[in-house]
Amino acid sequence: MENISARITRARLAKGLNQSQLARDLGVSPQAVQNWETGKANPKGERLSSLATILGVSVDHLVSGVPLKMWPSEVDGTAPEALSHPDMQGISVWDDQTPLDEDEIEVPFLKEVELSAGSGKISVESSSRAKLRFGKYTFMRLGIQPANVVCMPVKGNSMEPLLSDGSTVAVDTGATTVVDGKMYGILYEDMLRVKILYRISGSRLRIRSFNRDEYEDEEVDASSVKVIGRVFQSSTIFM
Repeated sequence: MENISARITRARLAKGLNQSQLARDLGVSPQAVQNWETGKANPKGERLSSLATILGVSVDHLVSGVPLKMWPSEVDGTAPEALSHPDMQGISVWDDQTPLDEDEIEVPFLKEVELSAGSGKISVESSSRAKLRFGKYTFMRLGIQPANVVCMPVKGNSMEPLLSDGSTVAVDTGATTVVDGKMYGILYEDMLRVKILYRISGSRLRIRSFNRDEYEDEEVDASSVKVIGRVFQSSTIFM
């Protein structure tokens, strides 16, 4: 009976990828892919979801062998194809009890944000223990320290269509120096926001929304903005 290892191998070959190419696309080591295909380890969580997306199959197909669906026009005996779309992402199937893979890291998800003040400084803390998982090689490739990463939700339509309401962004809190035109998580007027920043003369900042038809630029004193960190990855929900 075919198992997950065999299904990963078959789907990889159907995509015309070798193990090294698949590893590069996933941001993992070739040894990790080899371990999956030999049954020494199984991909889990975000890694499993990303693997399914790259291979053009569903998570259910990889895990339990659920048959691939065919387009109605595929009645000529050709090989079936997975239903896929660039905007579709597989659903992660881990929970709090699922052990971390050796190539995974958990980072805080500021799903519910509380603001606290102390010693003249404002800090951002989460009132929940929510976590999201990433591959270690993602951070290694980008030169980001895992301890500096937090994730936070995007609220409202000010960053549409780039980021829709309910999207999640990953932020490097070690990158707080403003680089013109880059996106940052900021705390401004007691609100957590995701905005594009520009430095302007006189120690001021320009805060820009992607949806400029509805939201005008704001020019503010840099001292009134707490830059939490630079956004380096996002996951967008399309409704």
